[in-house]
Amino acid sequence: MRNIKLIIEYDGTKYCGWQSQKNGISIESTIKSAIENIINEDVKLIGSSRTDAGVHARGQVANFYTETKISSEKLPFAINSKLPHDIVILSAEDMPLDFHARYSSIGKRYSYTLLNRKIPPAIMRNYVAYCPYELNFDLMKRAEGYFIGTKDFSAFKSTGSSVKTSVRTIRDLKLDKIDDYIRFEIEADGFLYNMVRIIAGTLIDVGLGKIKAEDINDIIDSKDRKRAGKTAPASGLCLEKVYYKNEDKA
Repeated sequence: MRNIKLIIEYDGTKYCGWQSQKNGISIESTIKSAIENIINEDVKLIGSSRTDAGVHARGQVANFYTETKISSEKLPFAINSKLPHDIVILSAEDMPLDFHARYSSIGKRYSYTLLNRKIPPAIMRNYVAYCPYELNFDLMKRAEGYFIGTKDFSAFKSTGSSVKTSVRTIRDLKLDKIDDYIRFEIEADGFLYNMVRIIAGTLIDVGLGKIKAEDINDIIDSKDRKRAGKTAPASGLCLEKVYYKNEDKA
């Protein structure tokens, strides 16, 4: 028995999300079907993160168990031959049998990209969120440090989550601005349901002057979802990397 780790890149625009669902085509079911077509086995594909509809990934991780003799070097090419062009297996690696893409993870890094101009995008419309109102980037930048640390992020969690605790450790959050694009990367030991998109929505409200940067701590302490910003659109969100022990973080 082998345990294969996959690193996956995908454009989530036309999918109902990572997790298999009855009401749409998922990333998980599409990859699972391609793998089974190649190795002629039924597989259970375990993903590190259940990205929502319209969310993208450059570094999603999944694993599956198999008896196939196909080498890990050849597996990406074989599986990719059965996948649509908006999903790509970047690499495959044999792992110890106890490796689990979700439970072995010690952290994740996401990016969120926002286009801030009066005219909406054409080319990048599926990969950015769009805000036509002028944002004060300096105020948004001032807010980034308030999120860092080990805190109860209940105010930044959508309903529908069944997690045991809302405490998470945000290790890093950095905003950058290039021309009309505002982009931030955020790294944490884990994320709550819609947490990154709610943080993005809150930062947008800070840029609009609706929320003061200095009020972020009070919002976190309140644990009140109504005090944080709206859930920003899925199109701006991308899973960049999943971290595991004994891996190079570079």
